[in-house]
Amino acid sequence: MENKEPLIITDKDDMRRWSRSARAQGKIVGFIPTMGYLHEGHLSLVQECKQHSNLTVVSIYVNPGQFSPNEDLSTYPSDFIGDINKLKNKADGVDVVFHPKDLYDYGKHDGVVNARRNDLEEGKVVSCVENSGQGHETWVRVERLEKGLCGSSRPVFFRGVATIVTKLFNIVEPDVAVFGKKDYQQWRIIERMVRDLDFGIKIIGAELLRDPDGLAKSSRNVHLSPEQRKKATSISESLFHAKTAAQKGQVVCIELKDLVIKTIHEAGGKVDYAEIVDQESLEVLEEIKSPAVFCIAAWFGNVRLLDNMEIVV
Repeated sequence: MENKEPLIITDKDDMRRWSRSARAQGKIVGFIPTMGYLHEGHLSLVQECKQHSNLTVVSIYVNPGQFSPNEDLSTYPSDFIGDINKLKNKADGVDVVFHPKDLYDYGKHDGVVNARRNDLEEGKVVSCVENSGQGHETWVRVERLEKGLCGSSRPVFFRGVATIVTKLFNIVEPDVAVFGKKDYQQWRIIERMVRDLDFGIKIIGAELLRDPDGLAKSSRNVHLSPEQRKKATSISESLFHAKTAAQKGQVVCIELKDLVIKTIHEAGGKVDYAEIVDQESLEVLEEIKSPAVFCIAAWFGNVRLLDNMEIVV
C-alpha cells in the first residue's frame, strides 16, 4: 500500500509482543536490520523481503558494538525522518520500524567504567560499547569466517555484528531475514551463525545494487567529494574487467588481483584488501576452479568502500 505509515516501536518488549502476536495469527514476519540512512540498496532488501513474508519489520539502529573507539561511530550518517519517508514512498511501506535507543543499556553500570578503562590501558582491543562502561560482556563469534577480509583490519567488527544480529533476532523473532550481498562476508557469517546456533530463521542474500556509474550503493557514499566519487568507480570497473578476464580463461588469482589493485591505485585509491575467495568458505584461492567472489575494500580520502563480484568460470 503506497504511503503506508509504519508502526514505530522503540521498546524491546513491545517489539517482541507485536511479533509474537503476528506469528500467532499465522503471519510470516520478515526482517531487515539496518543502521539507517537508507538508500536504494536498503529499499531493494525490503522489496526482496516482501516476496517471502506477510509482514515486514525494518530495524534502524547504529550498533556501537561493531565500532572500535577510533572508528567512525560518531560520524555515521543519520536521517530518521528521511528514512521513514523513503520506506513509505519508495518501498510501498513496511509494517514496523524498530528504532530502539540503546540495546546495550541494562540499567546500573557501577564499577564497570574503571574495569574497561584498565582494559584500554593494557592495549586490549575493545568496542565503543565496552569503552562506554555499560557492562556488556557477552559476544557471539563465528570464529573462522570472521578472519580475513574486513576482519583483518577491523578486529571487533564481526563479533559486534553477530552479537547485535543475535540480539535483534531474539527481540524481533522473525521467520525470514534479508541481508545484502554487498557486505558479502557479513552475509556469510550470519548464515553460518544461524545454522550453527539453530535459529529458526531463513536467511536470504539479496543481490548487490549499484548506481548508474557502477559504484556500489552505500550509506558512506555521501562522504565522497564529487572528484572522489568519480575516482571510486575504478573499483567496480576493475572488478568487471577481472570477471571478464576470468571468464576468458585468466584464472590465476594473483594476476587478477594485481590488475584490480593497479587500477585502483592509479585512480588515487588505497586498497585495504583485494582477495578472491571461495563463495561459501571464504578461503583464499590461488586459482578459480569453483564459484568464487572477488572482495575489495578501498579507501578514497577518508571513506572506506566495499565492493565484490561473484565469479563462476
